[in-house]
Amino acid sequence: MTTTPRPHFHATLTADFYDQSGKPKFRDLGLDQFDGFPHVLIHPFTQHQPVIQADQLANSHGVVVLTPGVTAQSLQLAPDLLVVARFGVGYDSVDVDACTNAGVLVTITAGAVDRPVAEATVGWMIALSHHVLIKDRLVRTGQWHERTKFMGRELRERQLGIIGLGGIGRELLRLLQGFGMQPPLVFDPFLSTATAAQLGVRLVSLTELLQASDFVSIHCPLTDQTRGLIGAAELALMRSDAWLLNTARGGIVDEDALEAALDAGQLAGAALDCFRDEPVLQPSRFARFDNVLLAPHSIAWTDELFRDIGRMACRSLLDVSLGRRPHGLLNPTLLNRPEFRRRWSRITGVDEDTLPRP
Repeated sequence: MTTTPRPHFHATLTADFYDQSGKPKFRDLGLDQFDGFPHVLIHPFTQHQPVIQADQLANSHGVVVLTPGVTAQSLQLAPDLLVVARFGVGYDSVDVDACTNAGVLVTITAGAVDRPVAEATVGWMIALSHHVLIKDRLVRTGQWHERTKFMGRELRERQLGIIGLGGIGRELLRLLQGFGMQPPLVFDPFLSTATAAQLGVRLVSLTELLQASDFVSIHCPLTDQTRGLIGAAELALMRSDAWLLNTARGGIVDEDALEAALDAGQLAGAALDCFRDEPVLQPSRFARFDNVLLAPHSIAWTDELFRDIGRMACRSLLDVSLGRRPHGLLNPTLLNRPEFRRRWSRITGVDEDTLPRP
């Protein structure tokens, strides 16, 4: 008995996964998820653009996106595109409404970034409170006897405030067990008091969190509601011996206000992995502060992170090619749309009646 081979599924990856010679920049992108599935054909983009151009998706059924934006214009020449898989959990660079209107699923790699971002946050908390950057420079510049001016502070008995208690925030809680910190404070309008109690945290207002915390760590997405969430008024509420950490998105923090607060000594310092305008190709305005740690939106980048995210993103494309519901789906209402279901069935050869519903 012979079986009908599956129709080819054209999977594309944005060009920023590869160097100029076409070799992968990263050790493991999770492409092994396609092993044993010869119907999936992989086509990397040949050119990097800040926003995906329409012609780049013309023959694509699914695309894994690292940094480029996805707009309505990106989708104009992609009649058979079924899924955009964002390589990460942030999706402010993807116009989800435009994708939904065009009949394109959007997925994120929910859960894959939790451990590395939380681990990086713990590292930064310790580095800030122990003045690691400054002490390193003291030795490099022969200022050994200045060390008495920079006494550190342990995490023990300190108060952590978390803005946004999703997967990353919860993993941060787990990793910090054993440091002897106070029960964490959380500002998250979407978290129930019952869940907060189960997690051993106290739900508070943003004002109370900022006033009481030694460390304020941001782990919420960038949305219309969170854009500019931490501005001059909020920074003024923080104690002068408190630190601000942002591993989420740059637009959440007003950078002008933060610079002014640091100049005025309103904060003990900050750690920033993300910025309002990226990439930052000139020396950052924050580079002059010895009490600020900086990273180019990659503080959590590890081989393990890219492997796990890659596997999850590639699995999303594979699942769609097999007529399955992908993980981390942002617009599940499409699964009920008759015209999308017909196109999905036509492209994959999967019977329309067996395709998943929301």
